[in-house]
Amino acid sequence: MSDSAPPPSTSPDAGPPADADTAARVRDRIDATRPHPARVYDALLGGRNHYPVDRAAVLTSLEHNPRGYLDVRHNRDFVRRAVLHLTREAGLRQFLDVGTGLPTAPNVHQIAQSVAPDTRVVYVDHDPVVLAHARALLTAGPEGRTAYLDADLRDPHAILFGARATLDMERPVALGLAAILHFLESPAADEIVATLLDALPSGSAVFLTHLTPDLNPRTLLPALRATGLDFTLRTHAEVLRFLTDNGLEPVAPGVVPVHRWHPDDTWHSTDLEPEDTAGQDALEVAARRGIGDVRDEDINIYGAVALKP
Repeated sequence: MSDSAPPPSTSPDAGPPADADTAARVRDRIDATRPHPARVYDALLGGRNHYPVDRAAVLTSLEHNPRGYLDVRHNRDFVRRAVLHLTREAGLRQFLDVGTGLPTAPNVHQIAQSVAPDTRVVYVDHDPVVLAHARALLTAGPEGRTAYLDADLRDPHAILFGARATLDMERPVALGLAAILHFLESPAADEIVATLLDALPSGSAVFLTHLTPDLNPRTLLPALRATGLDFTLRTHAEVLRFLTDNGLEPVAPGVVPVHRWHPDDTWHSTDLEPEDTAGQDALEVAARRGIGDVRDEDINIYGAVALKP
């Protein structure tokens, strides 16, 4: 990615106008001198919407945990399976995806609308680079609808207010909190989750993922420190409390490592010979490997889906 982000785009649901002043304000909010979670995540997914500082942080992290990319890619695949489950099995037709990150196909609306074309999706993020690319999140088919909110998870009331322009908050909503709560300390995280879930009616759901120190801390902790980002890691019991303290009922198998939640037969891996990867860095190699060779010792993220009675 170049040192200046592209200007934001417009859509009837997008909100931000695509004028020169708005584009300039978005660029002014971008700090290309420090790694940012959304851009680091993009780099680990094999995306191109990140800066050299983000790539450098990821490459340093992979020196400590060469298979660390599997955490992020299986986190993303959990989202796919969770959205499919909630659309097919629970019949949900509205999604509020908080901490969206940069567009990465398939996005939530593409997954849900492949099952139910009339599904409505609201994406929420506060990263200016995500805002600059928001148009890619607003490509719903004629029956559905998508919107993007430039809002901060730390202000849940603003999120709920903005979501009402697209979602019917009297009908069930699936709340997405994938790989976002570990950037918040308690009790703030607990209060925010409670506020969001309290506003959703019976029949709603949440799908969430969260980094944990439970599984493989000897490889996880040095790799996280190498990114330069701050994380609040939570145990299985702490992640489960986000659900049970708010009266939600976890879908079996409950809170589990993301690759263990309803795995399917779509994963693949690619055997690479040394000559296949000559001149490529660890990220370029990881992008070619696939995720089918995952092991329990590769994963440090819990995932869960829960329903609101």
